[in-house]
Amino acid sequence: MDYIGRFAPSPSGPLHAGSLVAALASYLDSRAHAGAWLLRIEDVDAPRTVPGADRLIMQQLQALGLCWDGDVLWQSDRDAAYRAAFEQLSAQGLVYGCACTRREIIDNHAALARPQTALVDGERPYAGTCRNGLPPGRRPRAWRVRVPPGEETFVDRWLGPQRQDVAHAVGDFVLRRADGMWAYQLAVVVDDAAQGVTDIVRGADLLSSTARQRVLARLLGLPSPRVMHVPLVLDPITGLKLSKQNHAPPLDLSRPTHELARAWRALGFAPIAAETPAAFLAAATRQWAARYNG
Repeated sequence: MDYIGRFAPSPSGPLHAGSLVAALASYLDSRAHAGAWLLRIEDVDAPRTVPGADRLIMQQLQALGLCWDGDVLWQSDRDAAYRAAFEQLSAQGLVYGCACTRREIIDNHAALARPQTALVDGERPYAGTCRNGLPPGRRPRAWRVRVPPGEETFVDRWLGPQRQDVAHAVGDFVLRRADGMWAYQLAVVVDDAAQGVTDIVRGADLLSSTARQRVLARLLGLPSPRVMHVPLVLDPITGLKLSKQNHAPPLDLSRPTHELARAWRALGFAPIAAETPAAFLAAATRQWAARYNG
C-alpha cells in the first residue's frame, strides 16, 4: 500500500479534546490518501499506563467512527524487537552506558550556560559526560546512542522545512532508561518500520522528536516516514497543552459529532453540517483531500 498511517496513543487515560485533534488528522490523512490507518497502543512506559485505558481508548475511537485497519499493536508485546535493535546498535559501537542522573544533567546544562538549547518540552541536551567512559566509581544507569555530527533536515507537511543539529541540540539520547524501560524514541522507530508506516500525523509537541528519530532510523538502516505535526489544543485558562497530566476532561461521547466538529475547527477548517459521525467524516475526508492530498 502506498500510504500507511497510524495513531499511537499512550494508555495513561481516556482520549480528550487535544488527543482527538491528532487522531482525527491522522485518520483523515490516511483516508484521503486511500491508505490504511493503524492503531498502536504505546504502553512501553509501564509506570504511566492505567489499567483498562487501552480498551477505553478503543471504545472512544469506535464511538467517534474512527475505525482502524488490521490488528492493534501493543508495545508491551515488543520487547524482543526493541532488544534486537539495541543489540544491533551496540554491535556497531553506537551504545554506551551513562551514569548521570537527571539532576546532574540539568546542573551541567546550567553550568554551560546554554538555556537557548532547551527543547520545547524542557529537555536539556546531554553534554556527553560518559561518552568516553564512566567516571571512577560510577555504574551505568541508562544506555545512550552515539549521535553522529551534522544537521538533520526534513519537510513537515504542516509546518514546512525543518532542521536540527541533533548532536548539539539533544546530544546522545537514551535508548534504555534507568528503570529498565525502553525509551520512546527507540520503540517508535522500530515499530513504525515493522508496521510499514509511511506517514506520521501527530501533535506539534512531538516535532522536536522527529530529527532524532530520523537519525536513529538511519543508524538502524530503516526508512523515515513523512511527517505532519498539527496544532495543539491549549487550555484557555492556563495556556498549557491539554493533556492527561493536566487533567484534561475526557471526550463527551454522548455527542460524538460535536466532538469531531470541535477537533475539526481546531485544525483550521470551516464547520461541517452533519448529523452523524459517518456523514461528518465523509465530508471532512473530501475537504482534507482537497487541501493535503498531494
